[in-house]
This record gives sequence, C-alpha cells and structure tokens, in this order.
Amino acid sequence: MPKTKTHSGAKKRFKLTASGKVRGRRAFSTHILEKKSPKRKRRQAKPSWISPHDEPRVKKLLGAERRERG
Repeated sequence: MPKTKTHSGAKKRFKLTASGKVRGRRAFSTHILEKKSPKRKRRQAKPSWISPHDEPRVKKLLGAERRERG
C-alpha cells in the first residue's frame, strides 16, 4: 500500500502536540476587527484546541495516524 501524503493546507494550519492533540488558529480573527472588543481580539490571538470530533480527520490529513501506531 502506498504512503499517504500530508495535506499541504493542513500542515500550514494545524500543529500536532507531543501528547497527540491538535492545535490551530481560531476563526473570526483576521479582518473586520473594529467592532470586536480588545478582550475578544486578545483571546482570538491565542491558538485553540481542535474539537475531539474533528481530531481524527485533521490527523488523517497530517498523516499522524501512521506515526502514532509506530
């Protein structure tokens, strides 16, 4: 069976931690920032954890399921 290729878009947007969780940027934080409060913008700047329901799909795009098994 051939190797699975890493999805180029996913590798730019997500980071896999050593514990196996996935981090990514938050939505709604790139433009139209005038009406958003400073507190909201500050919180948006920090990376977020990807939902556990979406994790398997993102890991598949990153080619992580092969690395976890050994």
